[in-house]
Amino acid sequence: MQVESVRILSDGAGLQGDLVLPDQATGLVLFAHGSGSSRLSPRNQYVARVLNEAGLGTLLLDLLTAEEEAVDVYTREYRFNLPLLARRLVGATDWAGADPRTAGLPLGYFGASTGAAAALIAAVDRPEAVRASSPAAAAPTSPAPPSPTYKPPPSSSSAATTPR
Repeated sequence: MQVESVRILSDGAGLQGDLVLPDQATGLVLFAHGSGSSRLSPRNQYVARVLNEAGLGTLLLDLLTAEEEAVDVYTREYRFNLPLLARRLVGATDWAGADPRTAGLPLGYFGASTGAAAALIAAVDRPEAVRASSPAAAAPTSPAPPSPTYKPPPSSSSAATTPR
């Protein structure tokens, strides 16, 4: 198993992450943690360990820099900035697609709280790259503008498919 700290440049910021790749990993899950949490959270690390044992690689990533976290503790101006968090997750997705260790692995997101909302936005922006997104709890009280690339799915109601 390969374990290392990584620094990812995304949206003008150097983000810290922990990359774990089991031998012959079958995919990579990028974690987008919720407000007030971090890649060092025992809960995130536990979920990552379970995924690693199942053969999936994980990237636990702090979507805010240490400087932003220090300000956010008092102002909360970054933790609810869903467009910022989503752009950073998209940057990490692009990094994973280009890095020789992870390129070619199917990608998925695991998000909690505001991280779940950011993961859903990022998945819309990179539909060709992201195979799955698992929101633990999206933040419905923190609306984000719709992504310009969003295309609603076709209606599944019988009224839409039944000729009249």
